[in-house]
Amino acid sequence: MISPSNSMSASQMLSPEKLSEARSLFPHTSKGKIYLNHAATTPLSTPVVDATIRYLEQRSVGTLENFTNDMKMITECREAIRKLINAESPDRVALVSNTSEALNIVSTGIPWKSGDRILLNSSEFPANVYPYLYLKNLGVEIDILEAPEGRIPMELMKRGITAKTRVVALSAVQFLSGYKADLVTIGDFCRKKNILFVVDGIQAIGAVRVDVQQMKIDALATGCQKWQLGQQGTGYLYITEELQRNIRQQHVGWLSAADPWDFHNFSQSLSSTARRYEPGTLNIPGWWGTQASLALLLEFGVEAIERHILSITRMLMDGLQRLDGLELMSPANDAERAGIVTVRPTGSLDAQAVFKEISDRNITTSVREGMLRFSPHFYNSPEDISLAVEVVRECLSEQLAR
Repeated sequence: MISPSNSMSASQMLSPEKLSEARSLFPHTSKGKIYLNHAATTPLSTPVVDATIRYLEQRSVGTLENFTNDMKMITECREAIRKLINAESPDRVALVSNTSEALNIVSTGIPWKSGDRILLNSSEFPANVYPYLYLKNLGVEIDILEAPEGRIPMELMKRGITAKTRVVALSAVQFLSGYKADLVTIGDFCRKKNILFVVDGIQAIGAVRVDVQQMKIDALATGCQKWQLGQQGTGYLYITEELQRNIRQQHVGWLSAADPWDFHNFSQSLSSTARRYEPGTLNIPGWWGTQASLALLLEFGVEAIERHILSITRMLMDGLQRLDGLELMSPANDAERAGIVTVRPTGSLDAQAVFKEISDRNITTSVREGMLRFSPHFYNSPEDISLAVEVVRECLSEQLAR
């Protein structure tokens, strides 16, 4: 079996007892399946499935109406999110359907002036690009930094910032390279320059620690269906009180009001909390499942999960680098990586063909831009990693022999 390197030792992984407990919550692990694709979407754990089924059964043959319980659950979700990202208050959290919805609340709400500039980079996932490109019709200029090897260090960011830069939009972790940005340094720089710092957190939250206060993040957008192990169609926006005060809200509904139950008081103001961005009925079945996934992350502990993921991804990187025909594209530096390990097949090797052979052996990865991407989570074991590396070795050998 591949051993962890000195930089990430076995002592930093979950204990055998905790790892066994985690694996028992993901039934596919007992079916001979190894899932290494959490950067795409997550398998559902038994707590998520059970919570969703209980809700659906109540609506079908049980109490039928359970609005009070739903609202209690939503309150608990906001508090869990507050803990997960260290928000000042659950009032700073708006529940939405996905990352794009959250980003659009911010991008369309900022009172732009012609000539304002937004700083992006060439490695971003489209969800963190299109909401800003759309603003060109308002006279907003988009600056896109070329990011060699998917890295966006502070020194590169500084070169792209001008006197008219209004927003720095950045993924906490890049979807392809797996590069983890130094959000503390960048956030501090932006705050001193009075530049809004808007972060796409979908490839980070649930895998590595994100502290919106320490990182001086003005707005953070994410979906819950990847590393947060939640249901599709659930996500959230964190927004500071100061940024909320300055946003021109584009969409409102009856639930945006300060007191939605004062039905005919049409002169009332919008909620003073981020709830104002939730205009109508939420995806309640989805949120029952995601509440269970958030509770699971908090139960095992964000720091313990991060240590385990960094340990097994180090094993994975070390193992894959020993194989002929692969070039590591993800950062090797522990400070610059999270849960994604991406490699590029070299020579005559075809990523799609290798991917298919890996998939045929019950190991789920993904192909992105002609590269193989692996993204294990905290319930993946060292044995999963060793077997995955061995399967990749076999598949590469078979390809090269043809």
